[in-house]
Amino acid sequence: MSWAGSCSGITAGVAALSIAIGACSESSPAKSPAAVDAGRLTAADSEPGNWMDPGRTYDEQRFSPLQKIDADNVRQLGLAWFYDLDAAHRGQESTPLVIDGVMYVTSAWSKVQTGAPLWTFDPQVPGQVAVNACCDTVNRGVAAWKGRLYLGTLDGRLIALDASTGKPVWETMTVPPGARYTITGAPRVVKGMVLIGNGGAEMGMRGYIAAYDADSGKQIWRFYTVPGDPAKPFESAALEKAATTWSGEWWKLGGGGPVWDSMAYDPALNLLYIGVGNGTPWNRAKVRGDALYLSSIVALHPDNGEYAWHYQTTPGDEWDYDACSPLILADLALGGIQRRVIMQAPKNGFFYVLDRASGELLSADPYAVTNWAKRVDMKSGRPIVESAARYSETGKPFIAMPGPGGGHSWQPMSFSPATHLVYLPVTELSFPFFPEKSLKLHELAWNTGIDFNAGSLPQDPKIKAFIKSGLKGHLAAWDPVARKEAWRVELGRPWNGGVVSTAGNLVFQGNGMGEFAAYRADNGQRLWTAETQAGVLAAPITYLVDGVQYVAVEVGWGGAFGLAAGELAHDSHVASNLPRVLVYKLGGNVALPALPASAPAVLDPPPDVASAAAVAAGKALYHTYCSSCHGDSASGSGVLPDLRYSGLINSPEAFDMTVRQGMRVDQGMVAFKDEVSSQDLERIRAYVIHRATEDKKAAAPGPRR
Repeated sequence: MSWAGSCSGITAGVAALSIAIGACSESSPAKSPAAVDAGRLTAADSEPGNWMDPGRTYDEQRFSPLQKIDADNVRQLGLAWFYDLDAAHRGQESTPLVIDGVMYVTSAWSKVQTGAPLWTFDPQVPGQVAVNACCDTVNRGVAAWKGRLYLGTLDGRLIALDASTGKPVWETMTVPPGARYTITGAPRVVKGMVLIGNGGAEMGMRGYIAAYDADSGKQIWRFYTVPGDPAKPFESAALEKAATTWSGEWWKLGGGGPVWDSMAYDPALNLLYIGVGNGTPWNRAKVRGDALYLSSIVALHPDNGEYAWHYQTTPGDEWDYDACSPLILADLALGGIQRRVIMQAPKNGFFYVLDRASGELLSADPYAVTNWAKRVDMKSGRPIVESAARYSETGKPFIAMPGPGGGHSWQPMSFSPATHLVYLPVTELSFPFFPEKSLKLHELAWNTGIDFNAGSLPQDPKIKAFIKSGLKGHLAAWDPVARKEAWRVELGRPWNGGVVSTAGNLVFQGNGMGEFAAYRADNGQRLWTAETQAGVLAAPITYLVDGVQYVAVEVGWGGAFGLAAGELAHDSHVASNLPRVLVYKLGGNVALPALPASAPAVLDPPPDVASAAAVAAGKALYHTYCSSCHGDSASGSGVLPDLRYSGLINSPEAFDMTVRQGMRVDQGMVAFKDEVSSQDLERIRAYVIHRATEDKKAAAPGPRR
């Protein structure tokens, strides 16, 4: 670890650890560490210098009233200090907290840390858990409450840490032993309860959110998002009602419905809002119906976890259109009436505005290119789905827009009360849904019912060039009252960072190509940029220490698209990927170290002598077990190792020791011996050798190092 800058006592999050670092203050904090309670969180606007909750405030607006840095002086922004994270080669998605002069930040593998001279905490997540993480070993941050920090770990634990020392106070396992659950989202604390959900829909799980006593870790309530076996008593009347919207034997597959990220809380209404994810499998050939509460916004009574209302954004979802994208609460004048609303831009490409007291749909308009539905019917609240999009019914492939990465995914968006605009990163990326002929369940692979092999990137140069030309992304300013885009900034590539807006008429966002930028909030004019030496996914924050305003962002690229999309992902991020926390201030003059020199890797595979049948079989096996981490079509994205360049493919024995025997399990490479035979592994190796040989002949560029 290293840090550099003009201030001492800096603490920051490390890979998969949580960390606390002095947020550039040379004086001791005036209050005890993380002294956050309901009064402070409810009145967060009275303390604009702090960032005490992942969304800054309970309404999750990610808007800062600070304006010492504004549209007139932002060009003077420079790096004040940086902190190197112990989390290389993984996506960094954490929103730091800054409370009374101390920064708390997490990194991949659920690590938390405070930089020198405070503390770091590594929960020692077992490497084999990585196989259960659909979308990288990321972590999105901690919650703070009354001198403690609360961390969800990739292997399903909820840990309370003493904010002064980083030492565990209590720990509880929140998921069933041995089940394929993960935690990547940041907890929230409401009324003395720590709220946490989980992920794993692609693996086969039953989603829920649970509340734990902040003092003891004892579970207080649990709300399941998917009904269980109808032959057994339902946990609630809400689930009994939901069961009428399902058909087939969904409970044998788990059902899905993870609450893996978004939450918001309204103290006045005393309602908790959660976003619910997709089902298991994606392909609905064997599980029909609307399938509540998949892909829904659900309101709960936080005291007991009882259902209040729901709105389903994508009934009968079969495109992985989670409703786990950020939720924002705001008060808007709609049709001359002041309305208390909740807003979301979920994966399915429509921007929703609902009454947050009742769940009434107020508007639903496309914020991205969509071809799966014509529109949302305002009377029924349901999307008018194109018949061809129902690939589970037609049995034919469907190229969907958006793809499963969504028009907008988990990357935080922001609402500015000053401009009344919502700022969000938009991805334009299609995906071919090829229905799988047999829904075979795997313990060490995804269970989606989709044939990723059939939909893999063709190696015809003209087809690849055409597909790459469609890779797009932009920063959008959405007007939820006028129900249209106010402005946009084209970013050229998909899968970019979250945003923060400020009273200084600014919007800050990082992108995959290694830029951190500031834009005018009213018109989108680019005012300032800085090089980050890594792609950016996380959302920035801004805070105040000793009268100085800072802007901070965690950098490091990866995630679902960043690992699985192979060559398309490779072209969508900057070559270097150094994970750090970067902190800026007016007049900052710290320089990042020069990038180390590196020689381009050279493709040098062994002879491509396997039969066409063996290569074809290996291709299918690769896209079942390997592509979600090592990239589509055996092309690495530049985040995890590119197998085409690996020396392991020269030796069947070395390849077997790594892939089947788990020689690198500590690095997340689980042992596949229970599902992949020696013969099948040799077929996978033959396919990788074949692809390396193809690309050597085509003089393909080397992998990102």
